[in-house]
Amino acid sequence: METTELTELEKKEPMKENKMGTRTMLPLLLSMAFPPMLSMLIQSLYNIVDSMFVARYSENALTAVSLAFPLQTLIVACSVGIGVGVNSYIARKLGEQRQEEADSAVIHGLLLALTASILFVTAGAFCIEPFFRMFTDDGAILADGLIYARICVGFCFGPFIHICIEKIFQATGKMIFPMALQAIGAILNIILDPILIFGYFGLPAMGVTGAAVATVIGQMTSMGLSFFVLVAFQHDVKLRLKGFHFQGAIIRQILTVAVPNACMNALGSLLVMGLNAILIRFSNTAVSLFGIYYKLQTFVFMPASGLSQGAMPIMGYNYGARSRKRLLECLKYSIGICFLIMVIGFLLFEGAAGYLLSLFHASSEMLEIGIPALRIIAVSFLPASIGFILPTMFQAMGNGIDSLIVFLLRQFVITLPLAWFLHGPFGLTGIWVSFIVAETAGAAAFLLYWRIQRRTNCCENSRCNSSDRSLLLKYMEI
Repeated sequence: METTELTELEKKEPMKENKMGTRTMLPLLLSMAFPPMLSMLIQSLYNIVDSMFVARYSENALTAVSLAFPLQTLIVACSVGIGVGVNSYIARKLGEQRQEEADSAVIHGLLLALTASILFVTAGAFCIEPFFRMFTDDGAILADGLIYARICVGFCFGPFIHICIEKIFQATGKMIFPMALQAIGAILNIILDPILIFGYFGLPAMGVTGAAVATVIGQMTSMGLSFFVLVAFQHDVKLRLKGFHFQGAIIRQILTVAVPNACMNALGSLLVMGLNAILIRFSNTAVSLFGIYYKLQTFVFMPASGLSQGAMPIMGYNYGARSRKRLLECLKYSIGICFLIMVIGFLLFEGAAGYLLSLFHASSEMLEIGIPALRIIAVSFLPASIGFILPTMFQAMGNGIDSLIVFLLRQFVITLPLAWFLHGPFGLTGIWVSFIVAETAGAAAFLLYWRIQRRTNCCENSRCNSSDRSLLLKYMEI
């Protein structure tokens, strides 16, 4: 059970004032958000760059990588979920001036990340081939997809460990380290992709295998460097191995945020799988197009996710410090910036759809179905902006269940059934329209949910005291 008393260590080493509790909010948010925004864009480059080079190799290879994409996003979803859980816990404990508990979360988080990666490798050994056979019986696509997925999944401990350490840094307000280390890995991947895929400098042309190897080398490099920085330099939290003892209470609190966040991110992967099963009824080109859209979409959604990651430690710290005014101020600025990002993305997709597809050497058939597809789906970006920031506040407060409920409604209760229903009478257009309907309904559901909460004063969570109720009710009025 947690105690409010300071430990002897904390009495001897009083915590210094943290910028997240004192600095002017807008400059603070921008300084905290920009590095993870850039870092998330860099993270997305791994699969995007692979696809761009693989598309030059063959369309079958591109289809194989597109089918493997949900597995990669599932790995990232779970690793980010664990990282966000650790981030939220550390930020709150720093705000509460509980240094020892914040330090303990570092090694607990790394153990969770390592355990999750082992589970993925084990599951992958049995499930990868059945997974691909659900979507294709083409021998060439199947062979390329299996080798690509097996390499990426087999070395998934790289992104798991790296992303966990990244979130540890972000929880303390240090955003430059994660961005720089992510950039090194991505640049290495970009350099190695053409060399290994096409066989430059006397090396054999490895095709899809080369793309996977380049990705793994980049990820492992980022992991190694991040662990070195964590151990070799002084930070606001420390990796304390001496005297460490496992605490189930810390794991539970991390998982309270990690599991809903991972589920929300993983649902995107499951959505892709479900839509691929519908799109394959039309053509392999439709599957490849959807894979390209999801990669292009990351240039819009990843900055928004990076913004939420920059905002989360600020919200978590000020929640722990009981600074309601600063928490709500961060929320308002975050919503405004996120909407601006989505507007820019909408305009980009509407005005440059053909150019974006040409980056992947789109065929005439793909351009014919792809340009209207991107323009229709882009409309969904505007209501989607609501769903990025509002859940962040509750994750920062240690509660990720509420946002998960609405996310489930958006992704599965609406998108997949509607896409299945509309693809019959309206073809591919019906599938693209389902995105607009789902995001609009999800935004409306979020707003309605909070109105209901306000009317019923639903604050039953055991963590909710009178101060929390006041905070939530004021939040619901925004």
